[in-house]
Amino acid sequence: MLKIFLPTIMLLLSTWITPFKNLWTTTLMHSLIIATLSLNLFLPGTSGWACLNMYMATDSISTPLLVLTCWLLPLTIMASQKHMNIEPENRQRMYISLLVTLQVLLILAFSATELIMFYIMFEATLIPTLIIITRWGNQLERLNAGTYFLFYTLAGSLPLLVALMILQNSTGTLSFLTLNFMPQINMESWSNTLWWAGCLIAFLAKMPLYGIHLWLPKAHVEAPIAGSMVLAAVLLKLGGYGMMRMMVVLEPLTKEMSYPFIILALWGLVMTGSICLRQTDLKSLIAYSSVSHMGLVAAGIFMQTPWGYSGAMILMIAHGLTSSVLFCLANTNYERTHSRTMLLARGLQILFPLMTTWWFIASLANLALPPLPNLMGELMIIVSLFHWSTWTIILTGAGTLLTAAYSLFLFLTTQRGPLPNHMVSMETTHTREHLLMALHLIPLLALMLNTQLIWSWTV
Repeated sequence: MLKIFLPTIMLLLSTWITPFKNLWTTTLMHSLIIATLSLNLFLPGTSGWACLNMYMATDSISTPLLVLTCWLLPLTIMASQKHMNIEPENRQRMYISLLVTLQVLLILAFSATELIMFYIMFEATLIPTLIIITRWGNQLERLNAGTYFLFYTLAGSLPLLVALMILQNSTGTLSFLTLNFMPQINMESWSNTLWWAGCLIAFLAKMPLYGIHLWLPKAHVEAPIAGSMVLAAVLLKLGGYGMMRMMVVLEPLTKEMSYPFIILALWGLVMTGSICLRQTDLKSLIAYSSVSHMGLVAAGIFMQTPWGYSGAMILMIAHGLTSSVLFCLANTNYERTHSRTMLLARGLQILFPLMTTWWFIASLANLALPPLPNLMGELMIIVSLFHWSTWTIILTGAGTLLTAAYSLFLFLTTQRGPLPNHMVSMETTHTREHLLMALHLIPLLALMLNTQLIWSWTV
């Protein structure tokens, strides 16, 4: 565990002492080495806790999310290089430092063995993300987006803190290692019902569940590319991870309390899919599709079946890579057309045929084409939901259909059709951009060969 954590802290130091001309190459290579080292966490045949010490440990739920976190840092550095070149030196160093700080906090959050440590790191990720959105965002609306992001997250997390204090008072421990073996709490009063809601509202707001999702499209649209990538790929998964950890403690009451949340998640799947079909803003469409996919993940976790949990885990990892690459592709369009409006950037296949290939693979991954991991995760959740109630097939079927429709709409609108007259002379694509897309999609395609890496804990 320390062989990932300590080099990440050293990366903060090297960001400030490296000569400016070598800043981006040095930090990129350093973070790539950390990302490669993190693959060692995939220990074959381990079903319990590994890398265990007093404060940090990994198991088969946290390991895939830790590796995804480490894998994403070099990609965010690579994606940010072009639009950060116009900034002064100290601001470029500060930008990279914020990204590295975010990775340190996420590593501590995903490897925490104490619930209160997880809570502190869960909240601490808010600070660097907020600075990235409000300082390096694209438009004046970024302050409004930052305010939404701050208050939605804080409003959900205060009840969680109170709920954790009550849990500590009644059980005497907040350790993940011992909470599983605690006797189940008697939950028949209204106060226990409120306690159950307090434990989960913060995570549902972070995922986000439909109804408390309004901060997400604003934050995505206004954030710089690295902010969008980290938000979509890792920060939303903090909510799912927290829910998976807390569900063990909330067991007796969840059977009755989770019904409205499952229905809301499935209704959100249909509603956000419908919203995507009439979006004109490219980043907004991808942001709403994230709400749709994370709604399915929330429903899978609420099921509390091995298939539901496995499907949620697979879909979280697959969605992390897919949504991140879609934001990178949207950014390459924005850097050339200086507009996120899809109708102003049609027919790009004629100018950038290789970039169209990346768009095609990413769109197919987003609509869950077999045999990609996205389909495997969605199918496992849908089967689990169908086993619970056959009526859910209506909402999940409609959601799957709408996902396919808006993914094809996204691809056809941006890549096909006549090329507008104002787009004849454009900057060519760079090797850096193609490498960035490849480093997203190659792991996604490689996971088809060994999906057990991200679902082995139920086998």
